[in-house]
Amino acid sequence: MTTVGDILIYLEALAPRSMKMDWDNVGLLCGGRDRPVTKILVALDPFEGVCEEAARWGAELIVTHHPLIFQPLKAVTDETSIGRAVQLLCANGISAINAHTNLDCAPGGVNDCLAAALGLREVRVIAPSGVDELGRPWGLLRQGVVENQTLSDFLSHVKTALNCEGLRYVDSGRAVHRVAVGGGACASELMEAVNAGCDTFVTADVKYNQFWDAHDLGLNLIDAGHFATENPVVSLLAAKIAAEFPEISVEISKTHRDCMKFF
Repeated sequence: MTTVGDILIYLEALAPRSMKMDWDNVGLLCGGRDRPVTKILVALDPFEGVCEEAARWGAELIVTHHPLIFQPLKAVTDETSIGRAVQLLCANGISAINAHTNLDCAPGGVNDCLAAALGLREVRVIAPSGVDELGRPWGLLRQGVVENQTLSDFLSHVKTALNCEGLRYVDSGRAVHRVAVGGGACASELMEAVNAGCDTFVTADVKYNQFWDAHDLGLNLIDAGHFATENPVVSLLAAKIAAEFPEISVEISKTHRDCMKFF
């Protein structure tokens, strides 16, 4: 019998807790380690709709990138979406595991998946934080190369590859060749991309002043959206769990989508 604890051990081997940021909340955030698991629903976020989908399908576990509980909760009531989600999971005996910044930094994690989705070659870690038990460097950002091309051509490629509805960007006037990537809110790391010799940085949640910083530094900066830059890891997670635990039914959420739209 496979348990929630077995899944947790496996996921924390893929993305060790030691790789998470100090402020983060990862691991088993709802449920119990000894509970048996026959069905797992995988999604980027543990939002209320995902929890409802898991309950309808009869899943005993949801595995997500973002945490169910991030800030400390003062109440768990039906007056908030997070309160309803937690109550729904508890009422249906569903556990929740997440791997967040540890999965961002881990080899083969979020940012390696983003680099692969964009077709980057010669991918390596920018400013590694350390090496794992296999001697592989780990850290937040990745860099790689693409065939030399115009920014316009690369923007079109990014939009298609990540299934984005739209992109925000700064054109530094440089061609695209050496690309840095950081899924989610990594724009504060743009100096790492510059110092690594990159001409282009793909990330998300870019602030107004960060676009200007990139402009002044001569860096093409592309905001492809938080969901779009991190969602490629979901299919990898599902595939790895299914391969490791073939007796378990593993599904990717069919209802979870990016709520951000462009008019």
